[in-house]
Amino acid sequence: METPGPRSRFTHLRTWRTRHPRAARALRLTTTTVATVLVLGALLLPNTLPAVEPDRFARIPAEAVVGAVVMLALPRRPRLAAAVLYGLGLTALTTVNLLDMGFNEYLGRGFNAALDWDLLPDAQAYVEDTLGGGVATAAAVGAVVLVLLVAAVMVAATIRLSDVLARHRPRATKGALLAGTVWVTCSALGLTLFGGPIASERGAGALRVHAQRTVESLRDEAAFVRQSKADTFGNTPPGQLLPDLRGKDVIFTFIESYGRSAVEDPIMAPGVDRTLATSTEALAKAGFHARSGWLTSATYGGSSWLGHSTTMSGLWIDNQRRYRTVTAGDHLTLTKAFQKTGAWDTVGVMPGVQKGWPEEKWYGLDKLYDAFDLGYKGPKFSWSTMPDQYALEAFQRRVHGKKRDKPLMSFVILTSSHQPWAPLPKTVGWDELGDGSVFDAIQKSGNKASDVLTDTTRSRQEYGKSIQYSVTSLTQWLERYGTDDTVLVFLGDHQPIARVSGNRASRDVPVSIVAKDRKVLGKVAGWNWTEGLKPDRDAPVWKMSAFRDRFLTAFGSTPHASGG
Repeated sequence: METPGPRSRFTHLRTWRTRHPRAARALRLTTTTVATVLVLGALLLPNTLPAVEPDRFARIPAEAVVGAVVMLALPRRPRLAAAVLYGLGLTALTTVNLLDMGFNEYLGRGFNAALDWDLLPDAQAYVEDTLGGGVATAAAVGAVVLVLLVAAVMVAATIRLSDVLARHRPRATKGALLAGTVWVTCSALGLTLFGGPIASERGAGALRVHAQRTVESLRDEAAFVRQSKADTFGNTPPGQLLPDLRGKDVIFTFIESYGRSAVEDPIMAPGVDRTLATSTEALAKAGFHARSGWLTSATYGGSSWLGHSTTMSGLWIDNQRRYRTVTAGDHLTLTKAFQKTGAWDTVGVMPGVQKGWPEEKWYGLDKLYDAFDLGYKGPKFSWSTMPDQYALEAFQRRVHGKKRDKPLMSFVILTSSHQPWAPLPKTVGWDELGDGSVFDAIQKSGNKASDVLTDTTRSRQEYGKSIQYSVTSLTQWLERYGTDDTVLVFLGDHQPIARVSGNRASRDVPVSIVAKDRKVLGKVAGWNWTEGLKPDRDAPVWKMSAFRDRFLTAFGSTPHASGG
C-alpha cells in the first residue's frame, strides 16, 4: 500500500471539515469563544491580585469596540497587520498588569517602566538565595516563556476574531454599532454594575497610567539632582558637627523588615510585644533607658537600601534611580558626619553584602565588614548569610570590643528577619557561638522556605518570630557589651510584604534610641517619643528623611547650607 505524502495528508486535513461538519462547527465556535474570552479578559484584567474577581469582567471595554470597528473597515492585508499589532498591544498590557500585581504584592506599589527593570536581577538573586539556583533559573526561563506564550496566544486570538468579523461583516457591523451605542449610553449616564462602571476603558487607562508614570519619573530625576545638591549641613565645619555626642560609641542598626505591623497586627504583635516588654525591662536592669517613635519608610516590602539611604541622607530616596544619583554625589550622610569630625572611627557591619559595595565611601565608613569578613563557618538561613546573634558577636570580637584611640561609630545591618522567614535561627548561649557551626542542627531542623512562602498565615507567624529573634539578639548584645558611653539607635528599614503586613498597611517602622547616659536622651526629650522599646500607637510619626537633620540638630550640630 502506498504511504500518503505530505500533500495528500494536508488535503485530508482540509477536507476534514466537510466530512465532519458538526465537529468542525463546534471547533470553530469553541475557538472563537476562547479568543473572545482572552481578548476581553486582557482588556479588563485588574493590576492587583485582590481585585481579580469575576465581577471585574462584567464590563464593556471601549478598546474592544474600537478594535472591532477598525478591523471591519480594513481590507485583508492591513487587517491582518492591525490584528497582529493589536495582539502585541494586549501582550504589553497583560505583561504590565502582571508586573503591577507582583510589585503591589511585594513592594506595595505598581511597576515603573522607567525605574524598575534594574530590580529584576535582584529579584532573581533573591530567589536563587532563597530557593536555589535551579529554581531561580527555571523562574527566569519560565517568565520569558510566559511572555512569548502570551504574545503567541494573543496574536492568534486577535487574528481569529478579525477573520470572524470579516466573514460576517454585515452582522458584525450591526453588533459593533450596537455595542458602541450601549457603551456611550452607559458612560453618559454613569451606569454601574457590581460597584463599577459598565462602560470600561481599563486597558487604555492602564497603559496611559504607565506612560504618565514613566514621564513623571524622568522629570523627577532632574528635580532630584538639584535637590540632592542642596544640604542644610553640607558646609558645617567638622568642629560644629555632633559636639554633644563626643566620646560616645554610637551604633546605628537596621533590623530587616521591622515594621509597624510587627507590633500591631493581631497575629504577630502578641509575641513581638512580649519581646519588646521583656527587653525593655532587661535593659533597664542593666542601666539602659530607651525612647521610641515611628518613621515612615521610603520603601515597602523590599529594597532595604532605599530605607537605609533615606535615613542617613535626609533625602527621600524611594527608587533605584534616586539611589544611584545620590550615592554618586557627595551629599552628607549622617554616618559620614561622624567621619568628617575626625573624632570617631567609622565602620560598617553588613553580613548581607556579598560583593563589591562602592557605597561604602558615600556612607563615610573607614572599614566595611561584609559577609566574608566575619569568620562565619555555619549554614545560611535562606537569604541571610548568618544569624544576627553571630553577626553581633563577631562585631564585638573584631570591632567593638577592641581598644582604640577614638570612640566608634558603627553602621550595622541585621538580616535574620529577611523574607521568607524560613528556616529561622534560634538564640544560643553567647559563649557557644564559636565559628557559627552550632547553627547547623538548627538550620537543618527548621521550616522549608517553600512551605512558608505558600502559606500566608505561616508567613505572618514566622515573620513575627524572626523579629523577636532579631530584637532579642540586639538587646542581649547591648546588655552584655554595652557601656556607659554606648548609644544605640535601631529601627526597621521597611514593612514586610503586603501578604504579611496587609493590603492597607502603613509604611511606618519603629525607631528607638537606647543609652545609659540620661543626658543623651535628654537631648531628644522634645521629640515626645515613648519610653521603652515599643512606641505608643499615637507616638510622633516623621518621614524617614527627616531623621538626619533632627538627629544632627538634637546633638548640637550647627547648620551651614551648601548647594541649592
